[in-house]
Amino acid sequence: MRCDLHVHSIASGMFTAPVLDRICRESYSDPREVYNRLKRLGMSIVTLTDHDSIEGAEVLRRHPDFFLSEEVTVRMPSGTEMHLGVYGLTERDHVEIQRRRTDFIALLMYLTERKLFFSANHIFSGLTGRREAQDYRWFESYVPAFETRNGQMWPEANASATRLAARLGKIAIAGSDSHTIAGLGRTYTEVPGARTAKEFLAGLRAGQGRIQGEHGSCLKLTLDVYSIVKSLFYDKPWTLLASPLAVLVPAFTLNHWIHEIRFCQKWTAQLKSGERRRRMLWDMDSSFEANWAS
Repeated sequence: MRCDLHVHSIASGMFTAPVLDRICRESYSDPREVYNRLKRLGMSIVTLTDHDSIEGAEVLRRHPDFFLSEEVTVRMPSGTEMHLGVYGLTERDHVEIQRRRTDFIALLMYLTERKLFFSANHIFSGLTGRREAQDYRWFESYVPAFETRNGQMWPEANASATRLAARLGKIAIAGSDSHTIAGLGRTYTEVPGARTAKEFLAGLRAGQGRIQGEHGSCLKLTLDVYSIVKSLFYDKPWTLLASPLAVLVPAFTLNHWIHEIRFCQKWTAQLKSGERRRRMLWDMDSSFEANWAS
């Protein structure tokens, strides 16, 4: 059974960047088109992971192979933000998750109490802003799954997430993170033998998920941005006045891609350095205990 576990629709709301937050949506994908596209590409079950929203699910509830999820924007104890994928929830869960999402610890308590499956998404990406070392310690201690293949991320960012998940014994999941129709279903998670969404999620919890599909690229990102810009022009024809600025899209996406590479390299190096220090202290403690015993 296959499922793209990171999918956006028009319900993901507006861009968070200044100016764009007033005129442009994160995605213009209609939920019905999203569902049909995913089914054509062989997804056995379908979910939406819109930003802090389940509105897109309303028109898909009649499908027995659809289940409710969302991507939650969470405030960490350090003051940073991160994206947490939460799967197989109810409307009541959504309301409580949104109430607690500015308090990571309170949210963790609820997700644990409700036995909801959740993952830390694109942990080596700067999409949600700055990161602090203590954020990764929270991920290590309390988050059961990491998104180790994101269809929009630099391959090395996915590789770093894969290595970290393996070292920490985390469950690995994958999704396209597509904000356009074209990218849907090209990165996904497979659970052999599962027959329903409930069995699929149980398989994930048991570590039976298999990561499949594409990584991201700067070209892929550029094409997606052009697709969103095109949808913006249809949605708000007056924005065509700014159409000459569309030639700047490749420069914008290249700059973003370089920032993502630097972000990943910085935190990969810092986590490796921290791991070396922990191993050194462990070796020193072990040596001391051995000498004391002798």
